[in-house]
Amino acid sequence: MSRFLSHMDQALAEARAAALRGEVPVGAVIASPDGRVVAAAGNRTREFSDPTAHAEILAIRAACAALGSERLPGHDLWVTLEPCPMCAAAISAARIARLYFGAEDQRMGGVLHGARVFDHAQCHHRPQVYPGLAAPEARALLRDFFAARR
Repeated sequence: MSRFLSHMDQALAEARAAALRGEVPVGAVIASPDGRVVAAAGNRTREFSDPTAHAEILAIRAACAALGSERLPGHDLWVTLEPCPMCAAAISAARIARLYFGAEDQRMGGVLHGARVFDHAQCHHRPQVYPGLAAPEARALLRDFFAARR
């Protein structure tokens, strides 16, 4: 019987590092089926002047490059915030097996809110979704980041 191993602490560390760079504090980690971390990233949209440089996209790109594949079957994605529709579509395209996320995003989320990408008939792959992991810590990072900007 395998033991559940959470990588949310590392995702939160990536989010904190993103905040220090002036980015919205979102972090992501991709783990292989055996639980080994394959890639980790934080938001870099401002740094790269790239609206697609979300933590999830960067982690997916890095994991695919490391594995030499455009798909990540059996892999898990840990992210501090509910993925937006763009990231949810990328998660589906990459064939991520399980998505674990922290804070829900009622305004821009694409999994439980808004577009609900995985609920559409056109969605060809639906990961198992586990919301709410370390949600209070993830929400606090976002709240503090935006409070400091106001």
